[in-house]
Parts: sequence; C-alpha cells; structure tokens
Amino acid sequence: MKLSLAIVAFALAIPSAIYAQDSTADSGGKYPNTFSSGSANVSPFTNQSKRFNDWSVSVGAGVPLIQSGDLTSIKNGNGKNLFGYSAYVSIDKAITHAFGINLQYDKGETRQGWFNTKNAAPDATAVGARTQYDAISILGDINFSNLLRRVDNHSPYRWALHGYAGIGTIAYRAYQKDGSNRQTLMTEIKPFQLGSMFFQAGTGLKFKVNRRIDIEGRLMYVVTGDDEFDGGGDAYSAINKRSEQVSDNFFNATLGLSFKLGKHESHVMWHDPLQEIYYKLDVLANKNQDIEVCKKGDADNDGVCDDWDRQLDTPAGARVDGAGVALDVDLDGVIDLYDKCVTVPGPVENNGCPIVKKDNKETAVEVEKTLKDIYFNFNKATIRPESNEKLDLAASIIKENGGNYLLTGHTDIKGNAAYNLRLSKERAAAVVGALETRGINENVLKSRGVGSAEATIPASASDAERMADRKVTVRFVETSEWDSIKKKDYEDAPVKKAVKKVPAKKKKK
Repeated sequence: MKLSLAIVAFALAIPSAIYAQDSTADSGGKYPNTFSSGSANVSPFTNQSKRFNDWSVSVGAGVPLIQSGDLTSIKNGNGKNLFGYSAYVSIDKAITHAFGINLQYDKGETRQGWFNTKNAAPDATAVGARTQYDAISILGDINFSNLLRRVDNHSPYRWALHGYAGIGTIAYRAYQKDGSNRQTLMTEIKPFQLGSMFFQAGTGLKFKVNRRIDIEGRLMYVVTGDDEFDGGGDAYSAINKRSEQVSDNFFNATLGLSFKLGKHESHVMWHDPLQEIYYKLDVLANKNQDIEVCKKGDADNDGVCDDWDRQLDTPAGARVDGAGVALDVDLDGVIDLYDKCVTVPGPVENNGCPIVKKDNKETAVEVEKTLKDIYFNFNKATIRPESNEKLDLAASIIKENGGNYLLTGHTDIKGNAAYNLRLSKERAAAVVGALETRGINENVLKSRGVGSAEATIPASASDAERMADRKVTVRFVETSEWDSIKKKDYEDAPVKKAVKKVPAKKKKK
C-alpha cells in the first residue's frame, strides 16, 4: 500500500521542471526555427537576462490534527480536540510565474486518543498517544492566482492562492499511555526507507506585505501510508483493529512567512505576464505618435511603399506579396497576371501552361500536313527557301512530342519510273536533313522513296490534279521495327534527268 501511494504521489507531484524555462539558442537574426520560442528576438536564458527574483525561504508553525486513524485528535474518546505542534522551513525555487518547487523540512508532534499524554489517564480503560515526527519532502507549487487571473483585472495584486503536492520521507516515534499512566514507545520508523515514504497535498493563501516578505496561511493533508503512526501499536493490536483504514492521516494547519531573495524589484510569482502585456498595449494606444510612412511613395501603385518594395516596376494589376514582388504561385517564371495556368507550372513560351504531348500517330499526321506545302527546285531534291517556315514548324512539333518517324517520298505517275523513284528517295532524304539542321536528333528520322508506285491519279489528268500524288508522307514507327529500317534507302549520286535518244540522220547518197 505504501509503495502504491508513493508511486502515485511521485507522478502527481514532480513535473518536468527541466523544460519549464525557455533557454533557446540565439537565432542569429534569422527567422525562428523549431527549437526557438517562436519569437524572432531570442537569446539564451541566463542569470544576466533575468528580470525577477525566483528564490525564497519560508518558515512557519502550526497545529497538526490526526483525522484518520484508530486514535484521532478530533473529538476522540471524551469529545475533545487534542492539539499538537508543528513547524516547517523550506527553500523555494520559482520556475515560472505559475509554478515552483519547494524543498521542505517539517518537525512536529501530534496528540491523539482519549486524553493528552501530559495529563493522567482519566480511567483504567483510557488510551492516549503522541507521535513525534521529522519529515523531508519535495513539493510542487502551483500559483492558481496567476493562472486564473482575469486579463481585465487591474486591481492591486496582493493576494495569491497556491496549491501544493509532493512526496517525501518521514521518521517518527509513536508513544502510547494507558490507564496505568505508563508511556511506552510503540513504533519507531527511521528516515529514508521504503516504508517511510509519505504524501502530502494542500493549499495556501499568501498576502504580499512588501517586495521582500509574504505572509501565508496553509492547510496541508498528510497521508503517512502507515497504520501505526497514531501510536496504536502493532497493526493487529486491539487498538489498531478499531477502524479499517490502513493509513493514519492528519491535517496540518500553519501560519508562516516567506522571505524573497534576490537583487530585483519583484519576485516572479507576483508577476502577471498578461498584465504587463496589456499595460504596454494601453500605453501605446494612449500615446500620440506622428509616424511618417511611405517617405519615397509608391511608384508602381502596388500598395507596398517604395521604402521596402523589392520590385519597383510591378506591372499594373498584378497581385504582390508583402515585399511588393509580383506573385507567381506555381513558380514557373510567369507571374500570375500573365500566367494562363496559375496553379500548374509551364514554360514561358506557352504562357505558363504545361505542354501536353500528343499521341505519336497524331504527331505524324500533323507533321505530314505541315510538310504538304514543301517546294523543290524543278527536277531536283533542293528545297526552295519559301518552305523554311513549314520546316521550322514541323521541327518544333517533333521536338515537343518526340517519337521515331519514317518520311516517305512520292511522285506522280508521269515520267520515267526509275527516275521518279530516285528523285522521291532524294527528296525525302532532303527533308530529313533539313529537319535535323533545325535541332532534330539524327536518330529519330529516317527516309525512303517509293516513286510513283503508290500514285493514284492517271497520267492523263491535269498537272494540278497529279499534284496530290507528289508528296512526303510521315509515319510513326515503333521501336521494335525502327532498328530494321535504314537511315535512307539509296547511295549518294547526282540525279540525272532521263534523255530521250534521237536517231541519227541518214546521209544522202
């Protein structure tokens, strides 16, 4: 039972005081990080940076009354209260304005039973007892007044309600006096043993006399965790069988003084941070200040003064950040004013929108349409200058969408078939070469010629009609087929126009 009480008391009374102070490292003027207090103005917390006193010494005296036990001090036996005495001294450390830790020593004597052991026993059956005790404990101190004080309360801060809880070790000697008027030492417990652990909790009301002295009335409830503390003797003695409780507990009412130490004007437990903040705000609100802003004006009318505007030529209508820089939400280099796709990054040349690649077969169709109006010199594979714009467009389409493409040259059916075949091969290769000079990788384009093999317009048709057969077609080729196709399907040789032979004239005899 004692061990269980000690564990519970330890968990309740000892907070993590190590983390109570904000001792962050200097941020070096940079924006505060995860380890800073949240303020941009941070510095190490040292003795030199303290503004308030946080140490004090407290002393006090009072009256202990056993409330729970086989022998009690409150209206026991003959209906009278038996008063003992107690005294304490403590060293108090304030961690924050609302929490502190106290190291406390208590000494006292309780009186319990049917009569005061200083007097003779009234009869042979009467039993009286007294217990002398010494205790050392660590107490957590919560300043409820600082936690619960209203922000609009501007009254003098002279009263403070505190709560205490902690554990410690208690040593005692319990004496019993019976009807024969003999006093017998019934139980003796030494300090700093597992069985000597105890718990105490209570509340105190402080009054601030001046910057150095406080008066405090305190009421503590002490749980000894021991059934023999009241002097009833062994746990199974006749007296200790009178009640079922297993812990003799007592109230301790004291009146004491606190002496605040330190060189500063005020103690941190009497400082209300919220009051200080609101006071400074009130001072600022009531102070007339002539502040001149925008000395240099706002040249670009973006709502940010030129004094701190980092972009003095913001375009009209552009949204800006606090530094006067035009917003670019998707960080693609195109400000939102001109960005057609504000939330999706895209190149500048496409107005900030991403370029969507087409299907390769669709790309082949688009390139073929572009190459429809490519012109060559008569009976040659030389591309005419007026075709450059179409070639530029075709090259840009292939660059944007990628893929491997086979360019096929065609001629109409009129003329020598062998000559047409050779010319179609050279013209297709010429188009490939022209596209490669415009930045197309040499490994993605190949050419071939079919001459008039796929011509559909008869030779008897007009030249305008046969123009439909004179073209360059484009086909997307899958990777598996690509490697089996040659770069071009002919060996380099000059194109010669077929010459019709004229029969020699016969000489006249």
